[in-house]
Amino acid sequence: MFRRASKTASLLAAAVLVLAACTPADPGGGDKTIKVAYQKTDSFTALDSMLQEAKKEFESANQGVKVELQPIQASDEDYGTKLALALRSPSTAPDVFYEDTFKVRSDADAGYLMNLDSRLAGWGDWGAFDNAAKEAGKADDGGTYAVPLGTDTRVIWYNKKVLAAAGIGLPWHPSSWQDILDTARKIKAANPDVIPFNMYAGKGTGEGTVMQGFYELLYGTGSSLYDQDSKKWVVGSPGFKDSLTFLETLYGENLAVPPAEALDPNVWKKVFGEWFPKAKLGATVEGSYAPSFWQAGGSYAWPGYEQEMGVAPFPTQKGQAPGKVSMSGGWTLAVGAETKQPDLAFNFLTTALNAKNSLAFTLASSQIAVRNDVAADPGYQSANPFVKDVSGLVSVTRFRPATSDYPRISAAVQEATEAVITGNRTPEQAAADYDTAVTGIVGGDKTIRK
Repeated sequence: MFRRASKTASLLAAAVLVLAACTPADPGGGDKTIKVAYQKTDSFTALDSMLQEAKKEFESANQGVKVELQPIQASDEDYGTKLALALRSPSTAPDVFYEDTFKVRSDADAGYLMNLDSRLAGWGDWGAFDNAAKEAGKADDGGTYAVPLGTDTRVIWYNKKVLAAAGIGLPWHPSSWQDILDTARKIKAANPDVIPFNMYAGKGTGEGTVMQGFYELLYGTGSSLYDQDSKKWVVGSPGFKDSLTFLETLYGENLAVPPAEALDPNVWKKVFGEWFPKAKLGATVEGSYAPSFWQAGGSYAWPGYEQEMGVAPFPTQKGQAPGKVSMSGGWTLAVGAETKQPDLAFNFLTTALNAKNSLAFTLASSQIAVRNDVAADPGYQSANPFVKDVSGLVSVTRFRPATSDYPRISAAVQEATEAVITGNRTPEQAAADYDTAVTGIVGGDKTIRK
């Protein structure tokens, strides 16, 4: 969920272990082993479970072929770093791997991903995938290099007990940023021991800071991070300053967690596992996958969460059209360009993403379905009471710019939010620092003031 840049010795050492585990295939073509690299954490086991089932199914149908699952225990950011190291050499590159949607374009450009177009044309299930979801696996050349596993949206999750105790009418649907601040102030006045509104900020929570926080603000102002028409990065944005000002107010009035706690990379664990279940938090901006933590078998199983929690769209700055905003991400499965067994690798990918396995993964991880047959399944539609609400935001959602520059731009955004919530910089100063950083990263000719 969070992407935290890390260059520590421990990470590099762990990466070496991962590379060592990736034994090269027989150059003569005799090796019938398919290596599958993917992420697994204490709170994210759904993919591991699905791939274990796919392994059994595939090996049963392909006698003599072995699937070697290579789970990587790491956060999103660290997983990406370890995978990138493995992909640099044919001797360590996996045959099939878990790929973040925002990395598809850059990794395809780098030659790490196999073009799947000709094989997808012969796969009957490809027509079951949502056309919009298919775009996530495309590169700049228009070819498809990855197949989506699922997607998500961002919403406000709130504790009904906390809001009701503060006299807030339910269901709660804030219509502007001012509504959020007013509600947070009422919660604080009603119970000073409760955290009114959590919004991730700072470098500690990495990509969670921008996906579950800053971008909801920025895109709600009418501004954007990247101008698609000119293919340039936006600087000098009034909306950027306004977004930082909202965070300054939220943290400055102690309506959020203390800055020191906000900078803790594991603060999200308290959100899901402690503060919400114990009615110590009013609301937070989080992904549509939140129920996966609370449902039976989840990392923070919470019987009755369906009755105690509510969901609301994040509003635009002043309630202007379209009135609500969201951000979406998602992950895919890809085949390595250097695989010695391209047909077997692709066939394993299609086994893993068939209707049965896709449904199991979507339900276990509280994803938004990318296959139309999965979306129509009664099990999916009744998975949790929030499916309809979170899926409905797909119509207004945004996606991160899928460029090779993006990770560094994201880091600059995180730095700006941290400077503001800690009081080290004003919103104006932090925004100016961001503009300078962006210009240094991409060059002045690739920026636009608007």
